[in-house]
Amino acid sequence: MKRAGLVLVSATLIGIAAGGVGSTAAPTPAAMDTSDLRVAPAVQVPSGNKLVAKFYAKGVQTYTCTAGAWKGLEPAATLADRLGRAVALHTRGPIWVSTVDGSAVEAAPVDGARNEVPGAVPELLLKAKSVRGDGVFGKVSYVQRLSTKGGVAPGGACQEGAQTSVHYEALYAFSAPAR
Repeated sequence: MKRAGLVLVSATLIGIAAGGVGSTAAPTPAAMDTSDLRVAPAVQVPSGNKLVAKFYAKGVQTYTCTAGAWKGLEPAATLADRLGRAVALHTRGPIWVSTVDGSAVEAAPVDGARNEVPGAVPELLLKAKSVRGDGVFGKVSYVQRLSTKGGVAPGGACQEGAQTSVHYEALYAFSAPAR
């Protein structure tokens, strides 16, 4: 079953990156305007950190049926810069990997640091567990998932082992120590 999931995620990421039919290709710059973005207090980055990058993500949240209910399995998304150029991939871990410089960050949700969004996956504050490389993600301390749209697990019963992917969009903001 793990191999099938890997194939699903690989195929999804390839489709996203290629911008194929039904893909979640990079958004237009107008769609990424964040000048009026309000961040809920629950997902604010602690003082002593500064914003180092913001990327808009389009992709899927994949769910698997366990004990008759849909449970989150993994995200698969492409992140784009403000010009709409694909610059990173977001996968299980959760992990973000730059396709420009190879740097990466793996993070975990901060307990209680979530903001519920009607009809969408919640906004989150995540703290870095590990980083790799000297590029854009190399010194990241916190990741915020903001301005979420879609991605909510289907309602109702499901067949054990079934999987489904639900389109979502989000703005990911990456912060690093201010020193």
